[in-house]
Amino acid sequence: MQDILPDLQKWVNRDQTVAIATVISTWGSSPRKVGAKMAVNAQAEMTGSVSGGCVEGAVIEAALETIQTGQPQYLHFGVADETAWEVGLACGGMIDVFVQVLDKTIFAAQLEAIRGNQGFALLTCVKGPEGQLGQQVLYQEEAPSLGEAQGRFPAWVLDQAVRSYEHGITQTIPPETQATEAAGYFVDVHHPPPMLIIVGGVHISIALVNIAKTLGYRTVVVDPRRAFGSAARFADADQLVQQWPDKALQAIGINRSTAIAVLTHDPKLDDPALMVALPSKAFYVGALGSRGTQAKRRARLLEAGLTEAQLDRLYGPIGLDLGGRSPEEIALAIMGEIVRVRNRPA
Repeated sequence: MQDILPDLQKWVNRDQTVAIATVISTWGSSPRKVGAKMAVNAQAEMTGSVSGGCVEGAVIEAALETIQTGQPQYLHFGVADETAWEVGLACGGMIDVFVQVLDKTIFAAQLEAIRGNQGFALLTCVKGPEGQLGQQVLYQEEAPSLGEAQGRFPAWVLDQAVRSYEHGITQTIPPETQATEAAGYFVDVHHPPPMLIIVGGVHISIALVNIAKTLGYRTVVVDPRRAFGSAARFADADQLVQQWPDKALQAIGINRSTAIAVLTHDPKLDDPALMVALPSKAFYVGALGSRGTQAKRRARLLEAGLTEAQLDRLYGPIGLDLGGRSPEEIALAIMGEIVRVRNRPA
């Protein structure tokens, strides 16, 4: 959705009716992934894309019809082999697209969540009776759910939407799950952009900031020691926080798109950071130190009140075993482990 937000905001601010087309299923080497969006307003202006070009015209026509009638549409396109190369498919394929009028109340809540660096999951009925087709529920962790379908969707569907959100998976409800249901559903998940919080302005952290930014992570360096966490050392970091780690982590805000690397190698700084990081929603928490250091750390943190389950979340010694010794190689190993954890199957 991020790529079409500016145009959507402009059209909504002008009180224009807008239709949203979402790719809900693909087969073959589709040029656009599930969840890709295109929007069309009543003036036939468009933004975004649902394919490499072959189905856009048909989707625009359907969107304009939906704007006129208010009726959502489920569109199925089969791309033949002879036209596949023109749209970026290697050997033909299929694309399913769902078109409906944009719900401005739900869009406002989505926009507020995006601005607040919060996630959400939008659950939509994409197959079903006319009165049910297009009904939506917006799930947010930190806010009440929105949408006219609350109380109308089966409990198992809502549970599936929450699980999809927790695992960061945009998808249709698996067919075997809906075998006894007449309706079909699509869960569109938005997680905030990834953020890497580095506790400790050590030399490894300088290289880690650069690698993380290359991969699109927002980078935050935390170190109360001004000589270590200085702007001169971390000119490329997005944010420097010169506070004690536990207070800093609580103030920054940790969500499911957050990775935390604890690198000071000083228990006075590492332990307070881990006391906040490990019970949090961060998808990754790692700490520098040998296996012996990790064992002593685990004993201290258990005594301080963390649970075995929380401590089992800790990646330590931190990073993939690449055999490197330089700060840059260690930073690469850490970032590699973070990427692996973020992309592993749910």
